[in-house]
Amino acid sequence: MDKKVLLKIAREAIISELAGKNLVVEEKIKREFSEKRACFVTLKKDGELRGCIGSLIPRQELWKDVIENAKNAAFKDPRFYSVSKEEIRKIKIEISILSLPKEISYRGLDELKRKIKGKGVILSYTLHSATYLPQVWEEIENEEEFLSSLCLKAGLPANFWKEKTLKIETYSVDKLEE
Repeated sequence: MDKKVLLKIAREAIISELAGKNLVVEEKIKREFSEKRACFVTLKKDGELRGCIGSLIPRQELWKDVIENAKNAAFKDPRFYSVSKEEIRKIKIEISILSLPKEISYRGLDELKRKIKGKGVILSYTLHSATYLPQVWEEIENEEEFLSSLCLKAGLPANFWKEKTLKIETYSVDKLEE
């Protein structure tokens, strides 16, 4: 079965939620996408981010993670107001199915920059953490800007990555888009 069916499920999940109805997923889709996988669902409107929510660690079947994250991206991303019935037609959906994150070790900032380039990155320090999908490299090509922005997203000072040794994990994605 083509993974693009997951895009259809994500859209149907949002439309069902807007209509106040329960989404019914076919058994063959449940069987096909029963492996526990983590994913992010990104919504864009007119090329601009409109919502993005996901999971980093596999905790449920992929089809369930897609539905949950599609609804959360549409209605629970704190950066945006909820998606409306009127705008759902204008929204493009992207699903990123994540590989398992792998912690990297690095000695020095040059090695860190080299090891993260083009990958999804999870940055952690004590209770602070944040991630960027690999697609963010299309917008922030410079490794230093990428890491500084990620630190800010985690609630840390921008240059924190230069001053402290952080826990860094990387991952890749299988990207599906409308």
